[in-house]
Amino acid sequence: MSHDIPKPFLVARDAEGHFRLTVRDVRYNSQGYPIITSTLQSELFVTAAAAKNHAREHFNAQAGQYATK
Repeated sequence: MSHDIPKPFLVARDAEGHFRLTVRDVRYNSQGYPIITSTLQSELFVTAAAAKNHAREHFNAQAGQYATK
């Protein structure tokens, strides 16, 4: 099993070309295994930078907490 923990914010392009933001929450079970919950936000963004700005304003995201894959 991989112990790589994903970054808490995923910025990805959807089929229509809009950028979407997914917020990931990592918890650990009693045996120390990560449980990852992903929540796709309903907002659509024209650019990846706009999605990152939204994450900074609403979720207190910081540089280095974004993933694109």
